[in-house]
Amino acid sequence: MAENNNKRLFKYRMLAPLWIAIFIDVLGFTILFPLVGFFSELFNTSDIVIGFIFSVNAMFGFVFGPILSKLSDKYGRRPLLLISQFGTLLAFVLTAFSDSLWMLVIARMIDGMFGGNFPIAKAIISDKVPPKDRGIQMANVGIAYVLASLIGPAIGGISFTFFGLLGPGLFAAGLTVITILLTTLMLKETWPKEKRLHYHKIKTEVTLKVRENKNALFMLVLWAFHTISFTIIMTSISFFSVNVLNLSVLDVSFVYMISGIFRAGIRFTLFKPTIKKLGESNAIRVGLAIFLISFFLIGFSTNVVIIVIIFLFVSFAASLTRVL
Repeated sequence: MAENNNKRLFKYRMLAPLWIAIFIDVLGFTILFPLVGFFSELFNTSDIVIGFIFSVNAMFGFVFGPILSKLSDKYGRRPLLLISQFGTLLAFVLTAFSDSLWMLVIARMIDGMFGGNFPIAKAIISDKVPPKDRGIQMANVGIAYVLASLIGPAIGGISFTFFGLLGPGLFAAGLTVITILLTTLMLKETWPKEKRLHYHKIKTEVTLKVRENKNALFMLVLWAFHTISFTIIMTSISFFSVNVLNLSVLDVSFVYMISGIFRAGIRFTLFKPTIKKLGESNAIRVGLAIFLISFFLIGFSTNVVIIVIIFLFVSFAASLTRVL
């Protein structure tokens, strides 16, 4: 059975450039994670202001993400994916050379505006993969995220220590250039004009079916709340590490890297047996319960070892609630 699943996992080799591009994109994103708590000192402002600036990124992503997805339905996946990647490249370059809060704000806004890589990537999977294999191919997105989070924070911490913001910013920009080249040279269009014309004819009917599906709507709401809470804890842990635990950049990077190792270990060992035993619905409930307890305990933790242990449970909960 395991061998059969592995064959299905790597069955669609034409999507290999997409997995590499997603991995590199996430790598560039996770490079900045451990640095957030040090931005207030770097730009001589408060943690609240820095938190607001990074929230602007999410706000713009929330607004423009669906717009990019809809444009990809109309004009094709590949051109919109490239536009998204060029926007990300510009954002990383601006971040690298930011010497004022306004430059950082503009960089985060642009990054949010063009952060449509994941929705478009999942649309590409839906275009090329039949329903019976779609779920396991979607899992590659989660695997790329887990693997990138293993080394992204470490790269961010080391490059920031030696080169300041210029180091991680330009490194992430360089990675984005690679994704653009891969997309341009290797990724074929999966949503040609004839498919787009057919889609516009059935679009209204499909939209109505999704709205009438209470289970689908519940899962969308669940995913939204899970993503918000998980993003809050992953970004605020940097502030917490600096202000409460008094950790250095490299120490914070190490905490994030340990979290990534936990997620990878869980994703490739405990995840499938747990889902098989509990079922998807019960697994989600267990994951949400673990999240609730873990997030509560983090607020009372003043020791880095305890934080790392709690992150072990957070990583397990993240795997269960995503059920990729």
